[in-house]
This record gives sequence, C-alpha cells and structure tokens, in this order.
Amino acid sequence: MRWHSTWAFLFLFLIAAVALLYYFQRKSKTASLVYSNIDNVKKVPKGVRAYLSKLPLILRMLALVLAVLALARPQESDTKIKKNVEGIDIIIALDVSDSMLIEDMKPTNRLETSKETIRKFIDGRSSDKIGLVVFSGESYTRVPLTLDYALLKKSLSEVETTRNIKMGTAIGVALANSVARIKDSTADSRVIIFLTDGENNSGTIDPITALDIAKGYGVKIYSIGMGVDGQAQLPYYINAPGGRKIKRYRPMHSKVNEELLTRLATETDGKFYRATTSEALKNVFSDINSLEKTKIETNSFTRYTEHFAKFLWIAFFLYLSSVIIETFLVRRFP
Repeated sequence: MRWHSTWAFLFLFLIAAVALLYYFQRKSKTASLVYSNIDNVKKVPKGVRAYLSKLPLILRMLALVLAVLALARPQESDTKIKKNVEGIDIIIALDVSDSMLIEDMKPTNRLETSKETIRKFIDGRSSDKIGLVVFSGESYTRVPLTLDYALLKKSLSEVETTRNIKMGTAIGVALANSVARIKDSTADSRVIIFLTDGENNSGTIDPITALDIAKGYGVKIYSIGMGVDGQAQLPYYINAPGGRKIKRYRPMHSKVNEELLTRLATETDGKFYRATTSEALKNVFSDINSLEKTKIETNSFTRYTEHFAKFLWIAFFLYLSSVIIETFLVRRFP
C-alpha cells in the first residue's frame, strides 16, 4: 500500500485542532445549576441516550479522517519485470588424444585440468546453450547445444582418452564438426572454444578449409594451446602380479601449432591463448567469460490500483449513521 498524495495528511492536523477547540469551548460554555446536595441525582442510572450523546460527533470526526485518507489516494502497486535475454551459443571442442594425459598441469594432467576448468565455466553461465565436442584422430559430439547443464557436466565428467576412435589430432575435422553443430543457431553470438595440445596430423578436412566454413557462418573461435612444448613423459599402466596396475612413463614429444591456432582465432575475431599451467587455463576461461557476456535487458511495469473509493464509502456510512443516531436516538428537545 502506498499513498499518492501524502500532502493530504496535513488536514489531519487541522481536524485535530478543530476537535480540541470544540472540546474546550463546549466545556467552558456548559450550563450549570447549583444544588445543595446531588447525592440522590448521582444514584439515578444513566439512560442509553446519555451514553450515545457523543457518538454522532465521534462518527463525524471519523468520517472526516477517512475522507482525508481517501484524498491521500491509497494505492496498491503490482510490479511486473520482463527480462529479454540474448543468450550465446557455445561449442566446447576438447582434445582427448593420449598426449592430454601428460602431467604438466598440476595437480593432475592436461585433460583433467581442462575438464575441471570447463565445469567451472559452465557453472558461470545461466542462459547460454552449450555443447561439447571431443576429438582425437576423429571427432564426435558428446552433447549438442543444450541448457541442461547438469547433463552436460555429467557427460563432461565421463570424458577420457579412448582408443575407440582413431589416434592422432584432427584439428580440421574437430573444427568442422563444431561448426556443423552451431551453424543453425539463431543466437546473435556463436562461439567455439577450441582446446588442443598438438598439431593437426590426422583427419580428412584441412584446418584452413574448416576455418573458411566457420568464417562463412560468422562463428567466433577462441583457441587454446595446452601444455608445455618439448619432451614430456606420457604415463601408461602395466599389469603386475596380483592384478595390480603399475604406472610407467615413456618419452613423448609435445608441440602446439601456435601459428595455426592464432590464425583460427584472429580470422574469426576471436582470440588465441597459451595455457601451460592450470592457473593459466583458469585465467583463460575467466577472460573468455568476461568477453562473451549474455545481454539481459530488464523492463519494469508497475500497475496501481486505487482504493480511495473504499474509504469514501466508509466515511459516507459513518456520517449517515451519525445523522440517523442524532435524529432518532439522541435528539434534543427544547
């Protein structure tokens, strides 16, 4: 409840002043008659009219007060907020080749660090459709564009390097697959976040051809080169007596094609990042999160319902009641 015309409350002070003035004037002009003893008069019980004699005046004062409240225009507000959300469609393309198991991004390896960082990135979005593509020597879609973040994170947690798809790093195929998953999107902003730790050495689609396809559909690419270049130790497990698994390491050369990843990003108005530590990768996704913000426009509509009529009706009935009581119940005769 709100009052539109609060200045009307000033009349309440005027009503109070008039009531006090009337009270003191009436008291000073009260007629009196001197008796030697009024004990017997005091014993006479008062009639109903005596108790009701002041009621008409009280009712009229209340009617005036209610009229002032009506003049102040009591209103009830009903505010409705309409949000217009312009979401961003995002495909995350994640390299799952064996080299992603290299343990140079603590506390685990490249793959697990990527998965944890991506999960936190998903938690930071609210109105954006996000999909997940994984690739090695081939590429497939694990989750198409969706708002079901719980399903997306569950599928992400189950990602691992696998030999069910061809070995290698098919950057062109993975990029083309990602574009195919996002090209029909109606979102104003369509983004691919591309994570890899290697060079293109597999696949039937050249990365530059896939880049031209992405440019044709207006897709922006944020490319991320994972891990440290050079000789690394790739973990693997052997079976020991008793069913135990023993971790061993074998040497492996790891190198990110920065020139290619930079071109993918710059020619699509995106950005290339180099992430050699888990903290660096976290900062990369934080930067992408700040660059790709969902646009939310909020429009507020307020409707006011007037309630002054209720106060006027009550004031009218109080005044009418005072007239009836004064005319028929406590009428004074000369």
